[in-house]
Amino acid sequence: MTETDTYKTIETPTEAILFKEKNSKFFGYAYPVLGEDEVKQHLENLKKTHHTARHWCYAYQLGTENITYRVNDDGEPSNSAGMPIYGQIQSFEVTNILIIVVRYFGGIKLGVGGLISAYRTTAQLTLEASNIIEKTINVNYRITFDYKNMNTVMRIIKEKNLDVINQKLELNCNIFISVRKKEAASIFETFNHLFEIDIKEILY
Repeated sequence: MTETDTYKTIETPTEAILFKEKNSKFFGYAYPVLGEDEVKQHLENLKKTHHTARHWCYAYQLGTENITYRVNDDGEPSNSAGMPIYGQIQSFEVTNILIIVVRYFGGIKLGVGGLISAYRTTAQLTLEASNIIEKTINVNYRITFDYKNMNTVMRIIKEKNLDVINQKLELNCNIFISVRKKEAASIFETFNHLFEIDIKEILY
């Protein structure tokens, strides 16, 4: 298996996909997320929006190489909500994503099988309505140098078409670049061979 340096995620939030089953209403939402703080914020917002709902079940996955995920049944029978939602995240092969399904109980019990099917279907419909995009896995570097070497550094950045994400030009210069993973080693070597120029990988 060849190592890939791309991953799939959603570009923007996907809101309010409605699925009905025996008078119960399931509202599906998907959000691009990069951390648990964002997950909590989206949950809090939806609990205000749907303050009369019965359950706010969710699943999320974070990361591209070191994957973390969490599922929550929020009072539904164990594994009847969070895992079916997470199953769709896996099925669509997306990451850095949160899917929340809000349930309004309609007075008729669905049973565990019915719940699994309803939460899975809502998550599937939500992902089908989402704008799924492919992104590259990048490595970030900090290049440190004196002003006199500015032209050399900028020439390489231009030649290699590198993405500058930040720069701090004070007593010495620090330029932060983002490089696609499969090109990272050669870019590192390019700068590392230069006299008076220091390059280090930055982990955010």
